[in-house]
Amino acid sequence: MLSRYVQSNIKSLPLRGFSIGRQIFPRGNRFQSTIPSTASNGHVELQPALISKATEYMKELAELNKQLSQGETFDVAQQKRFAHLASIEDAFQTYQTQLSNYKSLQELAQSDPSLKEEAQLELTELVPQLSQTMNELQSRLIPPHPFADKACILELRPGVGGTEAMIFTQDLLNMYIGYAHSHKWKYRILAQDENESGDGLVDAILNIDEPGSYDKLRFESGVHRVQRIPATETKGRTHTSTAAVVVLPQMGDDSDRAINAYERTFKPDEIRIDVMRARGKGGQHVNTTDSAVRLTHFPTGIVVSMQDERSQQKNKAKAFTILRARLAEREQKLKEEKERDARKEQVTTTDRSDKIRTYNYPQNRVTDHRCGLTLYALDAIMKGERLGEVIDAMRQFDDRERARLEF
Repeated sequence: MLSRYVQSNIKSLPLRGFSIGRQIFPRGNRFQSTIPSTASNGHVELQPALISKATEYMKELAELNKQLSQGETFDVAQQKRFAHLASIEDAFQTYQTQLSNYKSLQELAQSDPSLKEEAQLELTELVPQLSQTMNELQSRLIPPHPFADKACILELRPGVGGTEAMIFTQDLLNMYIGYAHSHKWKYRILAQDENESGDGLVDAILNIDEPGSYDKLRFESGVHRVQRIPATETKGRTHTSTAAVVVLPQMGDDSDRAINAYERTFKPDEIRIDVMRARGKGGQHVNTTDSAVRLTHFPTGIVVSMQDERSQQKNKAKAFTILRARLAEREQKLKEEKERDARKEQVTTTDRSDKIRTYNYPQNRVTDHRCGLTLYALDAIMKGERLGEVIDAMRQFDDRERARLEF
């Protein structure tokens, strides 16, 4: 939330490209991006409640430092807490220093005409730094998501659009694989059902086995819309197709011991395990062995089918991994809905909803409809190279919404 004064006075300066709050000024048309500014009423300070929260954390950190100086030994939980508070202290001190400099430069630009130009030049460098520090500090002050440290499972399915929707589903799968590659994250395709009558995928399940990847990718859940001219289109018309993405937290490993222990947590009448012949293209195990597994969870009606592996035990392990993730997500979603109902107010949320994002190929444009971000760099995003910019913008938007509700 940066002042309108700074925005209005730095527009006349020659800039290489910078961001103010959520407004990203372009370096060039090809990679231009737009997003509404967070500036409001000329204020750049964090909410008073967030400042109070940071002050409380500083007191807690001082107490932990005191305990350390007296020779006390911390357990693992205390060590993690100490590291988290120390990171907040660093961000808070940086924020206070930058905010003080910002106010001084703003006052100087207004009071001394001879130094106005120099002060404005320094403000153009300071403003994006202050904005970034504010976002980082706000993110650390807000309680993390309960599954923030988990790995994740992404389920992808085509929506409307026939074969073009299936092709787009394949494109999205490749985008997330490219994003994992760019972060050097381990991943594996748990299931992939190809379109037998053409290109694309009927469905796919991708496991990104990196702690914390769920917190990064959870905002990808929703309906993704693509607008482009299909290869089979003879009249050059732009078609609109969709694909659905569901992001689940991975709630443990899929080893035989872990899966057997998890299976025993269900009552006999809660779950049914069916085995059957695998269906689909070639392979000696298809239609010859009972390797496919289907789980049915009666209390929720969730059904999980798996047949990608030749081994029935491996398919069973994968199916239980996905069932566990879906049940955890369902429980968390119900909890969040109860909390929202208790507040008795209508709020903007980041739950899955229609058309969270549009990929427009003729315009080389990607627009996230929740946070308002637009990037003219579709190719780089579809390769996963600049997907992080969209994810970060959505994360900052969610932090602001949560801060508004919780503080």
